[in-house]
Amino acid sequence: MDNKTEKLVTAALFAALICVATMVIKIPAPVAGYLNPGDCAVLLAGWLLSPAFGFFAAGTGSALADIASGYALHAPATFAVKGLMALTAYYGFKLMRRGVKALPARIVSGAAAEAVMVLGYFVFESVIYGFAAAGASAAANAVQGAVGLILGVALAGVLEKAAPKMI
Repeated sequence: MDNKTEKLVTAALFAALICVATMVIKIPAPVAGYLNPGDCAVLLAGWLLSPAFGFFAAGTGSALADIASGYALHAPATFAVKGLMALTAYYGFKLMRRGVKALPARIVSGAAAEAVMVLGYFVFESVIYGFAAAGASAAANAVQGAVGLILGVALAGVLEKAAPKMI
């Protein structure tokens, strides 16, 4: 198997992991959508995969979860928002790693990625549901982001110890 095939298979596995993680625990959000632990896997995809494959895995896995969960209206926005999250995590981590250790780089890049998620859904939901409803949903998205960041950083640390060459 060549390197490109391995990357594609790994991205597809991440997309499946993100989809499942998003669908396993669903807590309805105040306006629309739901809270879930999928952001943890989105961050891991951003930190572990190349920018293109991370975007693909995060966007596809999250959008498929929306479609399968009855939120097809959100799927295109989710694809873009979660893909941008992975890109932000990737580039933020790479930039930060030049001057700091892995843990602070993950925390800062992950927080920036989660801010992209909150802002992205706020813009989308403002257009669809109105500004007030989007504002109410932003708080729930921020909670989801915080949980995803904590879980993602913890799992990255575990992976770093278990497979140091991988992460």
